[in-house]
Parts: sequence; C-alpha cells; structure tokens
Amino acid sequence: MSTLLEKQIKVNRIVTTSIEHARAIEDPARAKIIEILYKKSLSADQISNELKKIGYKKALTTVRHHLDILKESGLIEIAKIEESRGAITKYYSTSTKLLGYDAPEDFDSKYSKVIDNTSAKIEKILKSLTPKTTKSKKSKGQNHEDYSQYLVLEIMNRAMTNVLENSGKK
Repeated sequence: MSTLLEKQIKVNRIVTTSIEHARAIEDPARAKIIEILYKKSLSADQISNELKKIGYKKALTTVRHHLDILKESGLIEIAKIEESRGAITKYYSTSTKLLGYDAPEDFDSKYSKVIDNTSAKIEKILKSLTPKTTKSKKSKGQNHEDYSQYLVLEIMNRAMTNVLENSGKK
C-alpha cells in the first residue's frame, strides 16, 4: 500500500465543553436560543417570536422542548417567574455567550506574532495555575493531565470572559 497523502496536523484549538452542552447546542435552533438569551430574559413565547424573525419557524411546544433540553444541560436557567391573572410565565436567561464564527483562512499568518506574544504571557500565568489544578479531584477513568488542562482552560476562559464582559463598563 502506498501513502497518497500525509500531513502533520498541528493542534491550534482546544474546545472545553461537556457532552451534555455539545448535545444541547447541536441543534441550530437551540444555539440560536442561547444567542437570543444572551444579556436578556425572555419568555418561551418571546423566544418563539425572536426565532421566527431570524427564520426559525418553531411551534411554541417545540421551543419549550428546546428550552427544557438547554435547561437540563445547564446552559440556560429560569431568571424570573411572573404570575398574572392566574397564569405563570417563566423567563429564561443564560450566562453563556456563544461565538459562532469561522476564522478567516489567513488567520494564522495574519495573527502569528500576536499569538506568539500572547502565548509567552499566558505561559507565565499557566505556571502559576497548574499547581493549583493538579491537586483537584477528578472523576473515575479521566486522564489526570487532561483534567488539569481542562481546569486551567476553564479558569482562563472565565477570567477572559470577566475581562471582556467588563471592558466596556469602565
């Protein structure tokens, strides 16, 4: 047998998510619901109307089903419950910001110097975080090094989220 193609694949992205989160957002309508709920609380009816505006014509029962899946996965939660004339209305919100973009083809060449400079700075931060995460308990059957990397990435992700979300408020 002869090799027709072989190339070295360089890891340039690590996605931190749980299987439950991945399954919850595999449906495009559910991913859109998370985008819609970012920074505002809406009822199922309001979410259904917002989905219709962007081309997702879903019955209210389907929207409620999607909300249940997102709620069970922990990606959304009930932010408010109102009672009016004996009816209960639940308002949903999320603490997750979904950025669903594709990087341009020239991304690596265009940003390579920024990536290298940022990598050096992050390496210093990681050296201070790694000892704290290696002591953490892990679930049965998990690779301890991978779990430590996951914890570090979650810490960095949440810290970056804090900085990015609060940068416009000063």
